[in-house]
Amino acid sequence: MMYKLLPFFQKFYRILDSSYSIQDKTQNEADTIQKKILEKFIKKSKTTEFGIDHNFKKIRNYKDYKRNVSIRDYEDIKIYIEKIKKGKKNILWPGKPKYFAKTSGTTSGAKFIPITKESLKNQINSATHLLISYLIDKKSLKSINGKVMFISGSPNLIEKNGIKIGRLSGIVNYHQPKYLKHMILPSKEVNKIEDWEKKIEKIADETIGKDLRILGGIPPWVQMYFDILTKKTGKKIKEIFPNLTLLCHGGVNFEPYKENLFNSIGKRIDTLETFPASEGFFAYQNLMKDEDLLLQINSGIFYEFIDTKELENKYPKRITVGEVNLDTNYALIITTNAGLWSYMIGDTVKFTSLNPLKIKVTGRTKQFISAFGEHVIVEEVDLSLKKACEKFKEVKIVEYTVGPKIINKKGKSHHIWLIEFKNKPNNLSLFENEIDKNLQELNSYYKDLIQDNVLSTLKIKVLKRESFINFMKSIGKLGGQNKVPRLSNNDKLISKILKLN
Repeated sequence: MMYKLLPFFQKFYRILDSSYSIQDKTQNEADTIQKKILEKFIKKSKTTEFGIDHNFKKIRNYKDYKRNVSIRDYEDIKIYIEKIKKGKKNILWPGKPKYFAKTSGTTSGAKFIPITKESLKNQINSATHLLISYLIDKKSLKSINGKVMFISGSPNLIEKNGIKIGRLSGIVNYHQPKYLKHMILPSKEVNKIEDWEKKIEKIADETIGKDLRILGGIPPWVQMYFDILTKKTGKKIKEIFPNLTLLCHGGVNFEPYKENLFNSIGKRIDTLETFPASEGFFAYQNLMKDEDLLLQINSGIFYEFIDTKELENKYPKRITVGEVNLDTNYALIITTNAGLWSYMIGDTVKFTSLNPLKIKVTGRTKQFISAFGEHVIVEEVDLSLKKACEKFKEVKIVEYTVGPKIINKKGKSHHIWLIEFKNKPNNLSLFENEIDKNLQELNSYYKDLIQDNVLSTLKIKVLKRESFINFMKSIGKLGGQNKVPRLSNNDKLISKILKLN
């Protein structure tokens, strides 16, 4: 019966593809679509408080828009957000948002990201399109002839001044496609558990014996779930869920976790990368044979990009999808139909294809090491470690973070890598040297500092098991959408983790 539905999904896919994703457009055509989206947003928001403050009535084109609307982060829009939280209408977008997605991580505490009826479609449609494109690519519906589970935060919501507030994953929980609802795990009762360790334990108990076929989540928390299942049953995941065929992941680079996850499963399965955030669902891997992510150009988001080399400039050059080049590291700026205007989300990307527009996520604008002028980014440390692990095949990594070790007295400053191993290298010193060699090849500034004897080569500190879980627990960020920072530009993070080790 399920296989007879394939033509329906093919038709559904084509409808979505033509009206929403628009995969086959050239770079110039995509740019035209994008600018029309911006024009529509400006027209609709002329009478909002933000629109009045920024002369929307006089904006005729993108050039005018850049002149009137500067780049901003959460702290810059907080004054508008606070008014919305008090129940005021027509502030950033007409009316009031339907939800606030509450996230953590700013210097001033929690962020409240507005989600409107219009912007919610972006999250739902992108996830739907991801699933359907996978089914068409596989030419099979076997994956959805069973259970689907996304390991996420609690769906508990509170309401304040007519706006519901909660985690994005919880909000999306209430808007699952009808055709998936009977397939979804875990139960609402289990999903509402706030304590992450207790929740994962209950999810494991509830899912043993179920026909799980699609699983989604941030890799370290998926691994935590697998470890509990294996501890409870003494079995590999493939024995517990023999029909598990697809793992959807996002939030962090998959490579450091991949081999551990596959080892836990006991075989390799299909994987698809996604690029969602509370602010929007930006891109996803639409083809199994191509790991790069298809940028969603017609989903209620207008994109701008800044070459990361210009971020320190007072007026960095902003460009649209029509002006981007391949293999340049860009900070991602978004304007959405939830009232985020030229909002810097903090992620960096590189374009790997221009027709269609495809990207890979390279890191975070605020996650880098430049304590000595080297400006090492997440992409470089991830790749350095990946290459080293390919050479030292016995090595399996659980989690890691990197920061500067500043030495003012005897000895030289260096980068310190805190690594939790599942399997340690046979020779730690050689493994250190290999990572360092790789990093020097990828970052010429770092290489110069080593050769000029400003820095010594990197040092690895081996952490005991569950060090990172204990650290995340200690700061109240265990599970959900929370991730261990990959890089830090001072030694504060390193010191905090080491104190618990």
